Amino acid sequence: MASSQDAPDFDAALGCLLLPALEGLATQAARIPGFDPEEQEALLSAARESLLATLHRKLGRLLLLELNAARENGQLQGEDTQQRWQDFLRKASRIEFWEDMNTHYPGLRRRLDAVIEGRCQAALELAQRWVNDRERLASLCGAPVGRLREVGLGAGDTHLQGRSVVLLRCDAGRLIYKPRSLNIDAALRALVDDLKVEHDESSSMRVPEVHAGEGYGWSACVEHRYASGDDELRAFYRGLGHWLAVMRLLGGTDMHAENMIACGPSPVVIDCETLFTPPPPPRDSGFGAAMDRAVERIAGTTMGVGILPGRGAGLGWKGVDTSAAGSLPGQQPRMLQPDIVDAGTDRARLGEVWVEVPVAQNHPSPEPALAQYWPHVLEAFDGMTATLRRLDAEGRLRPLLEPFLDCRVRIVTRATEVYAQLARMLWHPVSLHREAPARERARDLLKRMADNVASAPGQADVIEAEIDDLEEGDIPYFATCVRDGRIVGPRGTRWRDTGPRIEAALAHWRAMDMPLERQVIRSALVSAYVNDGWSPSQVSLWPSREAIRHADLDVRRRAQLADIMQRLRATAIESDDGSVAWIAPSFDPATGWSVRPLGPDLYGGMSGVAILVAGYLREMRAGRVDFVEGLETLRARIVHTLDLGEARNARVRAEGAKMRPASLGAYFGLASQVWARLLLQRWGLGSEVSLERACRLADGMVEAAAAAPESHDVLTGRAGAIPVLLALAECTGHECYAAQAVDLGNELCALALREGGRAHWKNPMWPDGIGGFAHGVTGVAWALEQLARATGSSVYRDTALEAFAFEDALYDSEERNWLDLRKIEDFRSAAAWCHGSVGIGLAHAHLDATMQDGRTRSILRRAAAATWRLGLGWNHCLCHGDAGSWELLRAAIRADEGPDGLSLASLDAALLTSVEDHGVSCGMTRDTFSPGLLPGEGGLAWQLLRMHPECDLPSLLMPGDGVFGAQGQPMSSTRTAARNARGRAAQTETT
Repeated sequence: MASSQDAPDFDAALGCLLLPALEGLATQAARIPGFDPEEQEALLSAARESLLATLHRKLGRLLLLELNAARENGQLQGEDTQQRWQDFLRKASRIEFWEDMNTHYPGLRRRLDAVIEGRCQAALELAQRWVNDRERLASLCGAPVGRLREVGLGAGDTHLQGRSVVLLRCDAGRLIYKPRSLNIDAALRALVDDLKVEHDESSSMRVPEVHAGEGYGWSACVEHRYASGDDELRAFYRGLGHWLAVMRLLGGTDMHAENMIACGPSPVVIDCETLFTPPPPPRDSGFGAAMDRAVERIAGTTMGVGILPGRGAGLGWKGVDTSAAGSLPGQQPRMLQPDIVDAGTDRARLGEVWVEVPVAQNHPSPEPALAQYWPHVLEAFDGMTATLRRLDAEGRLRPLLEPFLDCRVRIVTRATEVYAQLARMLWHPVSLHREAPARERARDLLKRMADNVASAPGQADVIEAEIDDLEEGDIPYFATCVRDGRIVGPRGTRWRDTGPRIEAALAHWRAMDMPLERQVIRSALVSAYVNDGWSPSQVSLWPSREAIRHADLDVRRRAQLADIMQRLRATAIESDDGSVAWIAPSFDPATGWSVRPLGPDLYGGMSGVAILVAGYLREMRAGRVDFVEGLETLRARIVHTLDLGEARNARVRAEGAKMRPASLGAYFGLASQVWARLLLQRWGLGSEVSLERACRLADGMVEAAAAAPESHDVLTGRAGAIPVLLALAECTGHECYAAQAVDLGNELCALALREGGRAHWKNPMWPDGIGGFAHGVTGVAWALEQLARATGSSVYRDTALEAFAFEDALYDSEERNWLDLRKIEDFRSAAAWCHGSVGIGLAHAHLDATMQDGRTRSILRRAAAATWRLGLGWNHCLCHGDAGSWELLRAAIRADEGPDGLSLASLDAALLTSVEDHGVSCGMTRDTFSPGLLPGEGGLAWQLLRMHPECDLPSLLMPGDGVFGAQGQPMSSTRTAARNARGRAAQTETT
């Protein structure tokens, strides 16, 4: 809990609890023949240090509570706050202090005894095994181990009454003790050796040498070393590809960064206890059978191994990439961790601090160039899979797996972070005071998790055993024997019988969908990075003037569109219940990039795909695109899938279950889904109740706004919801939605941070403000100006002008562009819609479409020049690629403010030539079909639809376009609704 500099403050208070147990450990260790005094001292020192760290985590909050209670009750002596702190420590360092707490915390002593005794017994067990095996461990260190010099207890989670991995230093070097059978490690090492002989090229895969005892073992210690030169780097990444193939065969999971060490050219798997993992039983999620099938398919691919980059989605690990291939330095979000505030005073209390994610030892270079070496990973996966298939066809693969039969493997039923959070709750002072209600709450949480997560146990006796373990400081442990697959849970409980694991793993591997596996491996690269598409290709995708082909533009446009739509149709996962799903690289503002089934949002999800298919159908009926079979059925499936998801969420809410509040925004969130519903309804291509469903979605925005106090932007927050709510008010005539827009506008005005005539909004990532449309002040200002026009209230226009002033201040005349305050790599400015000149130029052009204001022309001219100079050739997507730049340049050309010599026809020809020459490239996912509207091929398709001179499809870069009035001017019924809501605006003006 506490930071390292604060941790010793409670040592004296906690030390009195440990004294009897440590004395007992010393006595027993001294009785072990051959365990000499220096080794005993190393063990005792480690036990004391480990126990103090454990008790700090468990009891820190309780001690802070007691400190504050003593201060409030006048029980502390001292002239100042530091002296009173020292007085509290003196009191807490006496055993009588802890005995007096037994009345208020009746279960505390029992728990402490279990924690302390378990860890002392584990330490004693280690000492006895060290003495017994000392002479047999020479091969692990390359020499007789000699005397034990240093012990590092608690190197990882504790299981089974305080047992954990231990790091040891002896005369001969370092080695590792594991309180579990290492037969599985020995079997894997043997398999790797066999495959190196069978494979037609060298492989750098490694497993450390081990000595397996009965239920425990010793492992050689692998030291991290960076690769020396390009040859070793290629060998390392090829080794990763080989590991993916082997782990896909063996059903390996949990191969995260801490379980793999880079040792020069070798990726070394140092912990392999989670092989032959049984798949979770199938479950109806309520989102449609296609979604369930997609989830099942992707979970069964190499994505489930843990090597490929992927972002966490839950609890404290949200957005964190813990994978063995990922976990890139500089690409991880910071995490909030508990810490003591005002330590050393009687005002000490628990707070939170932002900390960096620890850097693991899984990379072969200090600045890994994953994109450069990723083709080697895929190629090596293909090659090793081919070798395994040959061995299988020859009948020689199954015998190679025979050594695994009697091995015990661990089954991870719940994420360790879930257990960690539950343990924090169970050790909270309130829980220690009222143990029964706390256990009941833990019971309920674990049961509800089991209802929603197929891999989690819901059996009553298993849950009770899990809670017992957590109360005694352990992470519950589930295991099975590979031979029979019967899962044993904590404290001897029995759970599922999954059947013989080798046969099941072979069957699953033989049924492998190789194109899907390759897609997953290619796509997973993007998950390692916070942003996709900002690093330019080695060669620009934008053609030179001489290379542009100008002939047959419409024929070529139609061909590219038809190809994208046919791939959209071909990659759809369909089910008999009428639902549909896609697996693709997807972006989530909270977690980053990951490969998963598409969600419901417009940015890269199902709402966006629905708009794309509907838009193509409109153009197809008008004869402006080629016929593509099956799109009408596909549209109906998408709408049905969206309906299923909304019905499921409504049902869960009605049952009283807590759900994570949705986002608000026009691209991620409720507003994005409302906008999609309104477009489908307007085109007559939604369901019969599209408008009703849009209203139901909008009704959840009040809760969403309350749950996200710092969510202000267009992408996910209040600004994005305002124009969509105004559009909904126009479509329905319901004034409540205009009133909601006014409320959001009032909140934005109240939350603006103003200085020197400029305004910006606090953002967790950019507390000093950020420019740009999707995330920054430009988008917020644009939305507030829309609201000002709808209501006639000057308060919104005034705040919008202050925000535009913040944007103006970012323009750098030397850079000839607006500065990008994110400061990514070496780029001072950006030329994209999300961040930079494209979004800024489009916002002003949209607000002043007739160019009545000379300032609009100036901004559009600057934006077009910066975009023409910096914003082309990176990729083809709509959010931060050529499809978005095309829209800004088209607007500039039409206003006679475009770059010299650039015409609409030459702009269209250049974009088509780029796509034809390079294929559709959307950032790091360029080799994988990604249907997303903003980040994927769907956005390029949308712009190709709009390229036709007679197309009237709206811009998707201006929220609400197509249903909100032209240039942000609301239609008549919206004016009426907004006028009736104007009282809210007037109240804001007076305050």
